[in-house]
Order: sequence, then C-alpha cells, then structure tokens
Amino acid sequence: MAGTSAVLEDGSVLSRLDAGLHRVETVLALISGLAVFSLMVLAVISVNGRNLFNAPLPGYVDWIEQAMPLIAFMAVAYTQRDGGHIRMDILVGRLNGRALWLAEMVTALVSLILIALLVWGSWEHFQRSFDFAAPLWSRDSSIDIGLPIWPAKLLAPVAFSVLSLRLALQVWGYGRAFVLGLSEPVAVPLVMSAAAQAAEEAQHVSALDQEEAR
Repeated sequence: MAGTSAVLEDGSVLSRLDAGLHRVETVLALISGLAVFSLMVLAVISVNGRNLFNAPLPGYVDWIEQAMPLIAFMAVAYTQRDGGHIRMDILVGRLNGRALWLAEMVTALVSLILIALLVWGSWEHFQRSFDFAAPLWSRDSSIDIGLPIWPAKLLAPVAFSVLSLRLALQVWGYGRAFVLGLSEPVAVPLVMSAAAQAAEEAQHVSALDQEEAR
C-alpha cells in the first residue's frame, strides 16, 4: 500500500543531490498538473461548443492523446521520492534496521534495472517516430488534425530517465544506511507511523487555525 513518508535532509552530497533532483521533479509534477487542468478546460470548450454551436473542439481526442504521457509519466519520480507509489508492505513492514535497508535497496535496484530497460525501449520507440527530414519532423501523426506524435513519445524516456536518477539515489541512500547501520538515513522515504502522521496533521491544522485567528 502507499503510505505517508518523510524524507530527511542534511549537508551531505547525497542530500544535496536529492534536493536538486527534487526541484526538477517538482517542476515536472507541476507540468503534469497543468496538463490535467488543460484537459478540463478543453473538455468544457468542446462540450459547450457541441451544445451551443453544434461544433465541438476540432481534434479534441488528438489533444488528449498528446496530454496523456504528461499526466501518466511526468510526476512518477516525484511520487517515488515521497514513497507514494502503491506497494506491498506485508513483509517489508515487519523488518527493521539493516534487514529493512537491504530489502529496500534490493527493491530499488530491481526497479532501477527495469526502468533503465524502459528508458531504452521508449527511446527506440521515439526514434522510430522522429525524422528531421519529414514534415514537422514526424513520421506519424494523429488521425484527426494531424498532430505530430513524436513529442508525446519523447516524454516517456525523459520521465523514466528522471525516475532512474531518483532510484539510483535511493539505492545509494539505502546502501549507505545498510553499511553504516543508520536509523534515519537521508534521501529515502521513511514511512511514518500512524501516531507520527496524526501528530503532523494536528500540527498542520493548528498552524492553519493560528493563521485564521490572525
């Protein structure tokens, strides 16, 4: 399951790399959110155009196809950094100390290998679509209004490359915790207990109440 987690920071090289990559991930997540909002706007325009003027937005489905990779892939590294992806904690949740960090490191390493293969495969898929000599640099296009498809295909290897960097940092973080026997390593998501989550939520609500009182 996905759980609430915290990522600790310090002045180490690993932590600085984590913070730098997180800024990139935040920008990509923002772009993904804007893509969702844009699709909502396009849906309103298309529906109102159909109902009021009997003229829906031309190429509405084509624009949805272009935006889907933005929605599906661009925030995946951001979510990985915060430990927000769905996972099974039946076994790992019973571990602690070096055994926990070893299990997490192996999981992150296997994920890194898989994502590296996806980067290679999606890049090959993009290259089959991109051609400098073709109109709009594209060998294929959408069915309705002829949008070039290579920009959407390029988003997958870009997003997966950022995710690969995130997983590499997490392998480093978990490996460092395993070797040094750390209790609270940096640059990796630490799953918070229910009590810690409740305390953080209470603190957040209290801060909001204080702001409203002012």
